[in-house]
Amino acid sequence: MPQINPDYLKDIENDLARSKLEFPCVFQTYSKTHVGLVRDNNEDALYTEEQKGLWLVADGMGGHSKGEQASAAVVDNLRSFTPMETLSESIKDLETRFILANNTCRNMYLKKTVGSTVAALFVYQSLATFLWAGDSRIYRFRNGTLALMTEDHNLAQEQFRRGEISQDEAQRMPSANILTRAIGIHQNLGLEMHCAAIKSGDRYLICSDGLYREFLLSEVQDILGTEEAEDVLKKMTEEALERGGKDNITGVLVQVS
Repeated sequence: MPQINPDYLKDIENDLARSKLEFPCVFQTYSKTHVGLVRDNNEDALYTEEQKGLWLVADGMGGHSKGEQASAAVVDNLRSFTPMETLSESIKDLETRFILANNTCRNMYLKKTVGSTVAALFVYQSLATFLWAGDSRIYRFRNGTLALMTEDHNLAQEQFRRGEISQDEAQRMPSANILTRAIGIHQNLGLEMHCAAIKSGDRYLICSDGLYREFLLSEVQDILGTEEAEDVLKKMTEEALERGGKDNITGVLVQVS
């Protein structure tokens, strides 16, 4: 059953029609993934397709090769995606593909939960759409300011929402490992989304928790504000490894110009 509110899609289409803006986007994409220093295999996956305006990171879970298969299922269901005539149709198609990935993961092993987070950026005309389930993140760096465009689906985030802990503290809590949503963990996929206008100069960082948990928000902002685009992920990956490399490390950087 689709989870994205159709009324919200109508509102977005109306806003897009009123803007009458065809943003002449030029993208530069940089990506990097590393197994880290603790795990035996890399359960992260990424997908980048500038011509389609689609980028994503998926972080598999299930142990051994199962998490790897789960994140691969997410990417495999996206490979044949092509933007449609309207934003609503495109988002509905993306949602359907994530639901298919959810079904694939649930049927992969009958008695074991196999799943994956997903964080996807889809750009259509002047709008950036953020779609996610789980705790992989999308950051936006604009005019010197960092914004977290997604909200972690885990128990620690609930504590942050109640004002009990900071966002930096939340990502380090043991309860951050307990997901409330992800592809494959529930029969019905709880995909979340929102849209925001894009601007020339924007930088979007899509990443798994193995990357961002090694950094304070202020550190992410400093790196995105001082490093050349092609050096951001190299810098962050090296630093994450120096800080222990406790998980798989994956990031995609999208520079808008």
